[in-house]
Amino acid sequence: MAETSIEWTDATWNPVAGCAIATAGCTNCYAMRMAARLEAMGVEKYEGLTRKSGGRYVWTGRVRLDHDALKVPARWRKPRKVFVNSMSDLFHPDVPAEFIREVWSVMEETPRHTYQILTKRPERMAEILAGDFPVLPNVWLGTSVEDAAVISRLDELRKVRAAIRFVSFEPLIGSVAKANLKKIHWAIVGGESGPRARHMDPAWVEEIQRLCRRHGTAFFFKQWGGKNKKAAGRTLNGQTWNEYPASQPGLSA
Repeated sequence: MAETSIEWTDATWNPVAGCAIATAGCTNCYAMRMAARLEAMGVEKYEGLTRKSGGRYVWTGRVRLDHDALKVPARWRKPRKVFVNSMSDLFHPDVPAEFIREVWSVMEETPRHTYQILTKRPERMAEILAGDFPVLPNVWLGTSVEDAAVISRLDELRKVRAAIRFVSFEPLIGSVAKANLKKIHWAIVGGESGPRARHMDPAWVEEIQRLCRRHGTAFFFKQWGGKNKKAAGRTLNGQTWNEYPASQPGLSA
């Protein structure tokens, strides 16, 4: 729970820790490396959440609920954008619906903050939120799409009742030119970073930008990535793209 260098948010909040590899976009997940580092530093919350495999650390599939973390947002007096579970997935199958409801209550009780929730499991998000969960105007709901193989996640996301829906095309490891951004308010695009970073073709980025223009979706270009993401920068065609969705586009059913 801290300030962050992630370009599209202000802070991270992790009431859940640990995850499981789902698809190709998870292969080099930064959170696996970070969790292993935190465990080595003696942070109990991350103990046993990763294991070494092939010279790198990967998720064990275990998740840990952190009830104490639920108290944190109320302590933040200044409004901020909050990325929920940068070190996990709130809709991982082992996170109980009852705990998700507790997270929802915290977000409802702190309307000064804007919460950004990303999942690689939008079908479970849609299933759980189809119940009596309120649609909160300060909660943005999104999914990650790394290539054409998982474009269907956008269809699942469209089933979710939300004030704002968004997609993170990061790490973008393939063309998603056939993606449908209808009723998607915001798109983040970024290349993979780190020692095993995979290439991102500039043409793939421009395809997404054209899709955003077609559907009226805000376009945020996060980074080119690579082994040295700072050197690669984050300008596209000589410009920095930091678009955000309208704060209240209205309930999108």
